[in-house]
Amino acid sequence: MSYQTLKRAVTARLEIKKSEFIAYAYPVTSREQAMFHVEQLREQYADARHHCWAYIIGDPNNTTSAGFDDDGEPNGTAGRPILNVLQHKAIGNVIIIVVRYFGGIKLGAGGLTRAYAGAAQAVVDEMILLPYVPMAQVQILAEFATEAQCRYVVDSLNGSIDDVAYSKQVTLTVTLAEADIDHLKKRLAMDGRVLNASEKVNE
Repeated sequence: MSYQTLKRAVTARLEIKKSEFIAYAYPVTSREQAMFHVEQLREQYADARHHCWAYIIGDPNNTTSAGFDDDGEPNGTAGRPILNVLQHKAIGNVIIIVVRYFGGIKLGAGGLTRAYAGAAQAVVDEMILLPYVPMAQVQILAEFATEAQCRYVVDSLNGSIDDVAYSKQVTLTVTLAEADIDHLKKRLAMDGRVLNASEKVNE
């Protein structure tokens, strides 16, 4: 499952035959997040004729969730071309929203399809893309004497320590790539124990 995702929100503008197309792209991890951005732009550009969008949640090659909306444009001329750009570029966990101000000149179905795909491509060109890495949070139970070694192992796997609790032993809550969890267990060996999700630490 290898795909790219957006580092931060970006925007781009195109003008085609006096119509203005303002494209926004946001990193999202759920449909709810995606729709929140659509509603925000509807409010921000309340006088615009159309707010068309497409999103992909998860892997674009084997998508768990994708959606698009032409928002009043002729069927298939807006949302689908935006989605096609995202799929072609293999970008996941993202929504692109294109706000259109009508300039008085009709573009026709072919012209609209090219315009929306062009607006989506323009905003993709502004993106800083990162490889998507599924992350997981785990807890490590360690003795006081081995805490430093546990921290070292987590750091060497590019993990982050989110929380540390001290009682009879030390409980480190860490986030790291899912793919590295087995590696973490092997590396800790005698120094600490990775708890299963069902295990709770007794204080």
